Amino acid sequence: MRASDLMVRALEAEGVEYIFGIPGEENLDFLDSLRNSSIRLILTRHEQAAGFMAATLGRLTGKPGVCLSTLGPGATNFTTAVAYALLGGMPCVFLTGQKPIRKSKQGRFQIINVVAMMKPLTKFAVQIVDGNNIPYLIRESFRIAQNEKPGPVHLELPEDIAHEEVDRTPFSITEVSPPGASQTSLERALKMIRAAKRPILLLAAGANRNSTASAAKAFVEKTGIFFCTTQMGKGVIDERHPHCLGTTALSAGDYLHTALEQADLIINVGHDLSEKPPFFMKENESRQVIHMGFYQAEMDDVYFPHHEVIGCMTANLYSLGALCAHSPQWNFSLFHDLKKEIDCHLEKNAEDTRFPLVPQRLVHDVRAALADDAIISLDNGVYKIWFARNYRAHAPNTVLLDNALATMGAGLPVAIGAKLVHPERQVVALSGDGGFMMNSQELETAVRLGLDLVQIVLVDNAYGMIKWKQTDMGFKNWGLDFGNPDFVAYAESYGAKGVRIGACGELTPTLKRCLAEGGVHLIVVPVDYSENEKVLIHELRNRSPLMKENNNE
Repeated sequence: MRASDLMVRALEAEGVEYIFGIPGEENLDFLDSLRNSSIRLILTRHEQAAGFMAATLGRLTGKPGVCLSTLGPGATNFTTAVAYALLGGMPCVFLTGQKPIRKSKQGRFQIINVVAMMKPLTKFAVQIVDGNNIPYLIRESFRIAQNEKPGPVHLELPEDIAHEEVDRTPFSITEVSPPGASQTSLERALKMIRAAKRPILLLAAGANRNSTASAAKAFVEKTGIFFCTTQMGKGVIDERHPHCLGTTALSAGDYLHTALEQADLIINVGHDLSEKPPFFMKENESRQVIHMGFYQAEMDDVYFPHHEVIGCMTANLYSLGALCAHSPQWNFSLFHDLKKEIDCHLEKNAEDTRFPLVPQRLVHDVRAALADDAIISLDNGVYKIWFARNYRAHAPNTVLLDNALATMGAGLPVAIGAKLVHPERQVVALSGDGGFMMNSQELETAVRLGLDLVQIVLVDNAYGMIKWKQTDMGFKNWGLDFGNPDFVAYAESYGAKGVRIGACGELTPTLKRCLAEGGVHLIVVPVDYSENEKVLIHELRNRSPLMKENNNE
């Protein structure tokens, strides 16, 4: 058989269902092999979008997503998505083609050293120089991509290697169960938790990645400890839980930073240095930190935990919860009071009647339209902060955002990937007008695939996040405004349905109708970001006496 046939068989053996991407001349043997495969080719309109889709499949399933490009410009278009997967801990396999390596037929036309380019951005990158190596390279690539911390790998298949005859079979797949922490490590963590007066549980990116939801909830309910999450840990436990303090959306100064500053012990589950840190450790401070993760903590100037519980986080949380009952030494009165203030703050302006919509009303109206298990995909912009703070996630991995690379343009491709993984769920993408136009062409992909999906475009005719930062840093507003197409007509040109919200109160019923009707819909929502400076800066600098008092302790 051809080496390309063997590669497809090896991918089938790994359980691959989809390959996202755009083939080129150098992939034609592989494409022909894929023609008779159970694997479905999802043809996209840009390689970057294909990479986002593959990374999303990896994020939601824990199994590597796979995407395909040709050499040269096809491969370079992958790089943003590769970095997105690397920093975000998303397992995926990037396949690229290349000119023949045994005999040149076109000199250096389109040839760059793609493997060298990919090495700093991946966990593993290699050119296949012998088709008989494909079984072990595919197995090794999937193993490396899935191992903690998960991430991208890259395989380059040259045109002549893909065409050569081979006589091998795919490797068998073995299931590996990660070990739990030692009893000694668990007992030391237990001693630190019992000795604390105000312990708090912080659920970060790795906790969402590793299905710790049931164990984390059991731990909270057994102990009564309050918890909060990072942006990428959002939803590990239902945020309607009475001990949920919310999500750390800002860099500093928000309500949750008071909780983390006043806690004397932070149980930090799934911490990832790639995510913007929710707290900063200082030398010789009295507050202690327990790091719980699959791998040892990466140390830096602001993160150097006092104890580490390494291994399967689910098993370790269950073990700690079984050993740890409520301690009479704990005093959660501050957290009880703080939760009341947080809830009151987040409800403010949720039913504001101004139009264009203020962010609080936008979040309220989207949440009101969606089922508990609905998935929202957030592109990158200032609205991401509002959704991280104000939107209550009811289940794990139902708020897909990027707080690691924080790239624009991912919202719609991520939503398409999520819908393919969970066709039975409601899926809504939210993008600013700037980010949406970076991969808006994937509307055609969604329409062609027959997906039921809603894209909300938030219109302020500017790069709003940077404009807000520009104002906050004392600069003049300049250089960040732009024009837009008629988004309704734009959606309809692809075969989607478009509608523009014209008044406050229209969004929730419109979103419900679009979701019930099925197909691809685009909803244009004008937004007023004047609340950014008022709420996210001034109100937080002039918080209640409770907040000021505890910040000055």
